[in-house]
Amino acid sequence: MSRNLVSKAGHTLGGKENPSTDSTHSNYSKSITPVNEAAYATATSEKPSVLAHTVGAQRNTDIGSVIARDESIRSAQSLADVEHPPDDVRELPAAKIYHPYSPHVLALLMPASIFGVLARLGLQALVTYDGESVFPLAYIQATGCFIMGVALRSKEPFGRFYGPLYTALTTGFCGSLTTFSGWQVDVFDSWVNTGQFHRNGLRDVIDGLTKTWVTLVLSLSSLWFGTHVCGLIAPHIPAPRTPSKFVRRALTVIAVLTYAATFPAYFLLPANFRHQATAALLFSYPGTLTRYLLSANLNPRLKIMPLGTFTVNALGTALLGMFHVLQGVPSAVSPNACSLLQGLGDGYCGCLTTVSTFAVEVDALETWKAWFYVAVSWLTGQLLLLVIMGSSFWAGGVREQVTCVFQSS
Repeated sequence: MSRNLVSKAGHTLGGKENPSTDSTHSNYSKSITPVNEAAYATATSEKPSVLAHTVGAQRNTDIGSVIARDESIRSAQSLADVEHPPDDVRELPAAKIYHPYSPHVLALLMPASIFGVLARLGLQALVTYDGESVFPLAYIQATGCFIMGVALRSKEPFGRFYGPLYTALTTGFCGSLTTFSGWQVDVFDSWVNTGQFHRNGLRDVIDGLTKTWVTLVLSLSSLWFGTHVCGLIAPHIPAPRTPSKFVRRALTVIAVLTYAATFPAYFLLPANFRHQATAALLFSYPGTLTRYLLSANLNPRLKIMPLGTFTVNALGTALLGMFHVLQGVPSAVSPNACSLLQGLGDGYCGCLTTVSTFAVEVDALETWKAWFYVAVSWLTGQLLLLVIMGSSFWAGGVREQVTCVFQSS
């Protein structure tokens, strides 16, 4: 697994949630309360090395720094705001703090989702060819997690410049570029050999397991690499000026108009563009917004793992499995419906689920919780696909390969 999980296996470190960050984000202007004296007294009874990490985690909510320093977090609730706009009032004036549901934050998710989908589809088309030695999704997950690592380490500069851009890059772009549901379906396709390769069942199992562990290793390593690269170059980049109120409002308007443009693009561009991209662009923002809202509301509810991310990844995997089944029904789906199903899979499910956030949470949690989270998420996804796709394939009537006929002009 990642360098973080391996190193933490020998010494479990942890930190309490920063009292400056309320998991419900109900108050963004209160002053920071000092570290609780009783908690500090308890911490002093621990070993010196553990104490240093504990106090450091209490004073620092920068997850990028936590990952780069190979630390861990005891409670998953501390990760609830990992993709929210920076809100540490010790560092930022009140005028630069944005509520997670601010119109500026929600609006900038629109173009970020669109660009994330376009990057995923474009990269997938680029690295899909005969004789490929690496499966296409590996490039996508690694790229998204690397950018995520850079963004996490740059959270404070983003907050000083314009906080909503941080959420747009992490939740919007990286979350839409990477896809948990696509990963799960890719693994399940290996089990059932949808490519009809000439190999036996043992090779099918090996192929599925390879896609599992390679994706995990690449994602976690790329995330860690991104935090370190940013740590090296960030001190040499001058801080840009904060945009004026007019520029900020203009960005919000442009963001909304960008997503609005996906509707005429779907209907006016050639029909063969629909299943390739334009249908996915229609459903990109709804998928991202669903993930953002569910994560914000559910992630603070469990200490053992982020419930919101787990829920959206499981839901998106189940939906993508259902869409694949519908695309395998012989001659029962019209070309327009085929394009919409492809768009729902690439757009809504691809943006609803995320590997980049999943990797951040796995890397930041202490070891046993990280492994538990990985196992439960992966097994849930595969069991859902077994029920939805497996039962449909083996009951007959649904082919394992896509039978949809898309419009050609």
